Amino acid sequence: MSEIAGDAWKNYLRQLQLHPLRTKAVTAGVLAGCSDAIAQKLSGIKKLQLRRLLLVVLYGFAYGGPFGHFLHKLMDVIFKGRKGNATVAKKVLLEQLTSSPWNNMVFMMYYGLVVEGRPWIFVKNKVRKDYPSVQLTAWKFWPIVGWINYQYMPLQFRVVFHSFVASCWGIFLNLKARSVAIKKA
Repeated sequence: MSEIAGDAWKNYLRQLQLHPLRTKAVTAGVLAGCSDAIAQKLSGIKKLQLRRLLLVVLYGFAYGGPFGHFLHKLMDVIFKGRKGNATVAKKVLLEQLTSSPWNNMVFMMYYGLVVEGRPWIFVKNKVRKDYPSVQLTAWKFWPIVGWINYQYMPLQFRVVFHSFVASCWGIFLNLKARSVAIKKA
């Protein structure tokens, strides 16, 4: 069994090297799907909602992975590969003031409009009501993740690490983004 896992890991690393954007997009999509499946079970849904699951996978694949790929490349350009605590702190601060609020807002709007199929006015009111607490919670959680990511992860693994942690965050965000009417389904 460990030989199979070792070969799979080597193949994954090869794909990450040869096709970084595609590999990160697929990884983010798979992890987003796992996150949604767990969130569905935790929320008491008896039968897995496949449409919802696929739409969340699509979000991770089409947005989450690519966004992270280009964000981390941009951060490396902005900070010219510099390391050190001061640089890491600046990267974390920049990420938390820009991409964190944006990503949480985009997910909540995508979830309401696309996954739930709610009208704009409903989603706008839901986001207005819940977004502040979601973002405040994010600012308590993600700076630590960002610090670990920028301090210890090589550039090619940052999106993978972020996607893995985001799958856990996604459970919280997924449950928070859901509408009351949907929770009873």
